[in-house]
Amino acid sequence: MELRKKNVHCSQIGKRMIHQFFVDDDYNVPDAKNDVLRVVQGEGHVKVEGIERMENYLRVSGKLYFQVLYVTDEVEPKLSAVEGRLPFEEMVYIEDGEAQVTYSVGDYRVEFVPTLIHSRKMNLKAMVELQICREVLREEETTTGIEEEEEIFQKKRTAKVLELHTGKKDTYRIKEEITLPGTKENIGTILWTDIVNRKLDSKLIDDQLVVKGELLVFCLYLSEEQKEDWIEQTVPYEGTVECSGAEAQMYHHIYANLEDTLVDIRMDEDGEMRVLGVEATLDLKITIYQEEELEILEDAYSLKEKCNLEKKEAAYETLLLQNHSKCKVTEQLALPELKEEILQICHSNGDIQVEHTEVTENGIQMEGILHVSFLYVKANDEVPFATWQGMVPFSYLLEAEGMNEKTQYDISNNIEQLSISMAGSGEIEVKAVLAFCSFIRQPVQTKVIDNITMEPYQTEELERRPGIVGYIVKEGEELWTLAKRYCTTIDGICAVNGLTEDQVKPGDKILIFKENMSIL
Repeated sequence: MELRKKNVHCSQIGKRMIHQFFVDDDYNVPDAKNDVLRVVQGEGHVKVEGIERMENYLRVSGKLYFQVLYVTDEVEPKLSAVEGRLPFEEMVYIEDGEAQVTYSVGDYRVEFVPTLIHSRKMNLKAMVELQICREVLREEETTTGIEEEEEIFQKKRTAKVLELHTGKKDTYRIKEEITLPGTKENIGTILWTDIVNRKLDSKLIDDQLVVKGELLVFCLYLSEEQKEDWIEQTVPYEGTVECSGAEAQMYHHIYANLEDTLVDIRMDEDGEMRVLGVEATLDLKITIYQEEELEILEDAYSLKEKCNLEKKEAAYETLLLQNHSKCKVTEQLALPELKEEILQICHSNGDIQVEHTEVTENGIQMEGILHVSFLYVKANDEVPFATWQGMVPFSYLLEAEGMNEKTQYDISNNIEQLSISMAGSGEIEVKAVLAFCSFIRQPVQTKVIDNITMEPYQTEELERRPGIVGYIVKEGEELWTLAKRYCTTIDGICAVNGLTEDQVKPGDKILIFKENMSIL
């Protein structure tokens, strides 16, 4: 017997692992740079370049990119900066060694601390936290029907399921320019840059993914007269990434990391150094799903032969929620030690650390920390710049009904807005909007027909079946069940009892005739 089958592509997300490791190395200041008097601030980020499976371990390799802003040790101190990269290789233990499991790195977080050893050497320490994502790609083979439809009666049902359409990694390159306003002096030397991705949004159109957002660009520089100045500006971007076969009605989820950021000095139309070129690469992990009405063969029987149904367990997924939600965080922090020191806050930055997630009956409860820092101008100093770092806890319920312990979810986060301002009396006020993009799926376990074999009815079995039955319908019974049990058809039962629909209810009294018998 030939069965019609369809393969449904599925992606099963396993439990995510958080792996921490440390990078610790000494760094010699290049000969071309001045001696270091004190460190103002440091910043680091990682770029994962390779993931290699080695039995029960993953070898994760990449580089830690860093920049350090410092005050020079000379007669007239000034600001200067160094930047570089440190390679790393880390072995991550994984609990299973299944060959079909693939691993990738999702979000990451870096705590970077440069410490001065002496005027020509610094110690660089970084705590790197990687989110290791586990994914199993599989095909669920589903029987949708039987070719010999004339001799076999089939019962089918439809189920709305999610099918994996595309899973890919891609990049989107951003190239923009910033022109200095008239109040700013010409740029001589760039000291420090910080580029963060804000308000990321995406949507599917035919064969493409549209991405748009804003780059918040901060640049601290020395003017041509060697005076410190800075500029902070928002740069919008929008573009497309090719996704062959994608359609607007499909669903998608992305993880995005901003990589390979670069800020350089360019001349304006008058030949003056008043333009900043901004370049960055958006590293994307894209998953696209399509919702499909899947036809499933649920039952079958024949009047001529006995059908033996072999069934198996199958797992599908349905969409529970796709959502873009926001969490507002407001906190006032007392900094009495800086009460008389802060003149102006130049630039603020933040980082989200989700420490705990728990599925509840109302949704996903998240607990975490918003790490914040700011660069400020201080009083009574020849080089009046310093930095402060702190933490603000947050708690947020991502509302979603119908969740349980088997629910699978992807959640990406980013800081949509962040402002730190002086509130007076030695306090600062932190205001932030945290954005959480969620894609929540519910697994559905069911039994499906895997194979059907046919065998002749035994003569004794046929003789035991009554030719005519008066029957009172019981709870949960339907005409299909009765037709199969008494070797007849739904149409036959409806014709004998004058039914216009194939629906019956408990307590109904009907007559059932074995097929090929007639009323005398």
